[in-house]
Amino acid sequence: MEKNPSWELYRSFLAVLREGSLSGAARSLKLTQPTVGRHIRELEATLGMPLFTRAQDGLRPTAASVVAQPHALAMAAASETLLRAISSKAGQPRTVVRLAASEIVATEILPPILTELERSQPGLVVEISASDRLEDLLRRDCDIAIRMVRPTQADLVARKVGQARLGFHAHTNYLEKNGKPANLRELSRHCLVGFDHETAAVRALYRLGLQLRRDDFTLRSDNTLLQLAAIRAGFGIGICQRAVVREDTQIMHLLPKEFSPSLDVWVTMHQDLRKSPPMRSMFDHLVEALKLVYQSSAR
Repeated sequence: MEKNPSWELYRSFLAVLREGSLSGAARSLKLTQPTVGRHIRELEATLGMPLFTRAQDGLRPTAASVVAQPHALAMAAASETLLRAISSKAGQPRTVVRLAASEIVATEILPPILTELERSQPGLVVEISASDRLEDLLRRDCDIAIRMVRPTQADLVARKVGQARLGFHAHTNYLEKNGKPANLRELSRHCLVGFDHETAAVRALYRLGLQLRRDDFTLRSDNTLLQLAAIRAGFGIGICQRAVVREDTQIMHLLPKEFSPSLDVWVTMHQDLRKSPPMRSMFDHLVEALKLVYQSSAR
């Protein structure tokens, strides 16, 4: 190669890999489609080989792209680490931390914890990815993640903070009208709130002993916030975390001896971020605050 390709060419390359098209990559990067196309052609010319082939559904990566992808991701991670490190120095008082958590944890658990953190670190800016999709810490989709599964990658720092205890719950208004189920078999007589599709989270519930299937539910949704709202509204009986409703005296925990599984709760981040004082401070704060939440609710 006569010259090393610039980082912007690799950035466009990764965007096309991620989005599957020039137009999608251009939107994600806030560039024009011709600019992204020029970046790809320039990178291909510099490398001396094609990176994509055209197909009816977009652009498909060649074997060369498959080989180049992990190296380009490593470059992206290094670039992100550099930006994080610079932002924590003097003259850059506002540090941005991207936090990933499930919709329930992000909405019901994190706000008071982050409020307390903001008071002690007023220069901190928090971005939250509230989704049940697992963000990739190695690719730096997020800086810190709260997960219900133990991470397996070697480059991550992980701390177990407790257990998320699950169970059937219902509002007292519903129970006054319909009575309490005496056992799991009697759930079939009740309005049940549950899932619409068999997701990874649902399959985890099966492994923990859940025997209900889609057809058993009167209200079906894969949105856990909607499920919780339906329980609180008195629609019927549904599954939620004890930590979310333990302070609500109107929500009753049902059949705890027959169905009360728990999931381990982990706080994780990439080990490189331990060198950033704001990142480390937020990580430690989340660990201690979530311990109070989940160790008390597990009892």
